[in-house]
Amino acid sequence: MKDTVNIEEFMQQNGFFMNVVDGISMYPMLRSKRDIVVIKPYEGRLKKYDVPLYKVNNDYILHRIIKVLPDSYVMRGDNRMDKEYGIKDEDIIGVLTSFHRDKKEICVENKWYCLYSRLWNYIFPIRLLYKKCRGFAGRIKRLASKQIRG
Repeated sequence: MKDTVNIEEFMQQNGFFMNVVDGISMYPMLRSKRDIVVIKPYEGRLKKYDVPLYKVNNDYILHRIIKVLPDSYVMRGDNRMDKEYGIKDEDIIGVLTSFHRDKKEICVENKWYCLYSRLWNYIFPIRLLYKKCRGFAGRIKRLASKQIRG
């Protein structure tokens, strides 16, 4: 049986953690099973638009901070509509410093990345409306097809 090292231990030993993303919650920024993230330990309070890696019920989650509260953070994945409340500093393992896409490294300090993160958050109400309309249209289509068959 192979010994496994958890992310916290690996970061403590090496000063960073690098892995392929698995999941669609940060799409379109991060593509599942294709893009590689670089996570480093964080120091001090994080700020809005940072993307921390945190642990909830033994699950590792990488989502964007959309609001900083005095004692916690409000998070949301770029491809998610729901907010996560109550994420505290002690839940956070590290913070995204860069990611690799198609053999290119994109640093979170890159001006285009900064523009993307702010714009993507700014247009959230439009994205939410689009997803709700799309879901409603799908329900209407399914109902209509049941009526025609039925």
